[in-house]
Amino acid sequence: MLSKVIVFSGLLAVVLCAADEPVAILAQEADIQPDGSFRWSYESADGTKQEQSAVPKQIGEVSVPVLKGSVSWTDADGVAHQVNYVADENGYQPESPDIPVAPEVPAAIARALEWIAAHPSKESES
Repeated sequence: MLSKVIVFSGLLAVVLCAADEPVAILAQEADIQPDGSFRWSYESADGTKQEQSAVPKQIGEVSVPVLKGSVSWTDADGVAHQVNYVADENGYQPESPDIPVAPEVPAAIARALEWIAAHPSKESES
């Protein structure tokens, strides 16, 4: 009996984890240049769109790519989402209304932090 339960559970797991139907790609472009710059994009049948471009940037003796891109999609509830981003020597910098923004530090706490920074404790000086 236990073996039947295990087999049934395994089959159930396989069925539940089965992949959805593949999504067709409606448009796709790619352009790669010898200098290291590139641009690619695609749009799929489910409305997902993504594009990215890069240009090399000289930082000291090293050439690094500066990437710019965007991705947009509609979730299962019909809500549209979009993320625009830059990735460069300052790291990955996404922008989107979906990304939560921390509230400003209250003025009283900001003043307290300034006072603490200006008056270090004697224990931290040693």
